[in-house]
Amino acid sequence: MVSFELEQLYSWINSFLWPFMRILALVGTAPLFSESSIPLRVKVGLSALLAMAVAPALPAPPDISPASYQGLWITAQQVFIGIALGLTMRIVFAAVQTAGEFIGLQMGLSFASFFDPATGANTAVLARLMNVIAMLLFLALNGHLLMLGGLVRTFEILPAVAGFNLDGLGVLFEWSAQVMVSGMLLALPLIIVLLTISLALGILNRTAQQLSVFAVGFPISLMVGLILLTVVLPQTAPFISRLFDSGHQAMARLVHALAGL
Repeated sequence: MVSFELEQLYSWINSFLWPFMRILALVGTAPLFSESSIPLRVKVGLSALLAMAVAPALPAPPDISPASYQGLWITAQQVFIGIALGLTMRIVFAAVQTAGEFIGLQMGLSFASFFDPATGANTAVLARLMNVIAMLLFLALNGHLLMLGGLVRTFEILPAVAGFNLDGLGVLFEWSAQVMVSGMLLALPLIIVLLTISLALGILNRTAQQLSVFAVGFPISLMVGLILLTVVLPQTAPFISRLFDSGHQAMARLVHALAGL
């Protein structure tokens, strides 16, 4: 007859529950995995499979009741850590979308927007296009596998029962500045050219006032912007690739900071 104690049952539950909550929180917030087109059952199933694969290699957790205050607090900590890690990589894609917003504004396409189910708000067409390009590049470079690998390594640096240091959130706040910095750097080549065209049209309007800038300027800006996009977009892959590497490094820094290292 097989028998076990209640403490053993708690240990078995916790060895799966706490990694599962951290993984599920990352899957729910990280790029690619958190897309609304992916069914919720698939996300939960993927998180459960990863948790079952990771749990045997982790140290045995303490026999704490999952329904106790201490167990619920540890569960909440795992959710918080997973969300923080997912937002770290989400900032990379937010920077790419910001670049698309800047470019669309200069081209005069800021009004061309549609509802994006991924963000739950209206998104410019160019921002959505650049987000799709970044996502395809993320898959081509196995960025999703590197992100999951980094998540698995967090259990060694920051175990489930170790708690975390709130001062580590400063790394996330510092990294969030890349939304504007990297977004502007990515859009800078097109912005410079389009601003130069706008300046030239403004001078032309002052010298030849019978010429309507609103009738001529929009087609010129749109045509030049589309030509520049065909030239610049294929050259953005190295920059976005380095941005992905910086995102993975930011995840590592965040985990070390939360662990107080």
